[in-house]
Amino acid sequence: MKYLGLVLDSRWSFTPHFRRLAPKLKKTAMVLGRLLPNLGGPGSACRRLYAGVLQSMALYGLKDPRSPMAPVWADNLNAQRRALLRSPQRTMALRMIRGYRTVATEAAFALAGTPPWDLETRVHAEIYSRTAAAKERGERVPPDLAAQWRRQARMLIMRTWQDQMASPTAGHRVVAAIQPVLEDWVAQRNGTLSYRMVQMLTGHGCFGHYLHHTARREPTPQCHYCTEEDDTAQHTLVACPVWVAQRAGLCAAIGPDLTLPDIIRALVRSREAWQAVSTFCESIMTQKEAAERNREADEAADPIRRRRGGRRRAQHERQLPP
Repeated sequence: MKYLGLVLDSRWSFTPHFRRLAPKLKKTAMVLGRLLPNLGGPGSACRRLYAGVLQSMALYGLKDPRSPMAPVWADNLNAQRRALLRSPQRTMALRMIRGYRTVATEAAFALAGTPPWDLETRVHAEIYSRTAAAKERGERVPPDLAAQWRRQARMLIMRTWQDQMASPTAGHRVVAAIQPVLEDWVAQRNGTLSYRMVQMLTGHGCFGHYLHHTARREPTPQCHYCTEEDDTAQHTLVACPVWVAQRAGLCAAIGPDLTLPDIIRALVRSREAWQAVSTFCESIMTQKEAAERNREADEAADPIRRRRGGRRRAQHERQLPP
């Protein structure tokens, strides 16, 4: 039976509800994702708005504490249903951070600062339970008390999420860097992530290691600027001799330690540090992207370095700086 947007079955398993909900969420996520390109497009506020729209669709029946359906399926989330919720959330998280689709789900959630939706359900269910118990006692819940309950539930969710991040299944480098400062990272207002910052933070971008092992567009992972056999994001950050000048400017702003956890702490610390990291990433990744396009265009290059063609390639190149 379909009742106010929820599909109820005789066993209250909510399997039919999730069976109908999952395709709807995936379709909406894909449509909204096409409006949010990595280069250009709407700003971070609009991206968060679109993510909120999708979250409201996913958690329908949990958002209104006055609704008797609020906690009805919060305790019926098995591993399969959590996966159904995380798939569209991953799509929107990648669009929020302007990341490559190869970025791990846990890393995308951490960078976007959005807890998994299956944890968000606990917040709404907890608020409903407390409100319903107060009404049964004939008590009126003042707005200040409801806000306090929400803050307490939110703190519990953040601690639970932080505990989960202590043992990630993928995206270990990013998750390990953000996990110690998770609450500060979610609350920071120093700046927004850019396309090239995310490349440097995740290692998914114009790096020999990524292009060889993941994208399969380079015959070897070797750095094109020095003799290093494995061109990773960390190599670009701390070792590649070509970027000495840019690295000196970054160290002057945030200090000599350029490991990813130190960079994340610097981003949380101040707006000036965020701007320094952003400038560093834009300067280096722009040059690395230009060099990669030249290698793709070289007719004598290895066939694996295929050049993207068609409308998406033209749109991508229009967004590049002159």
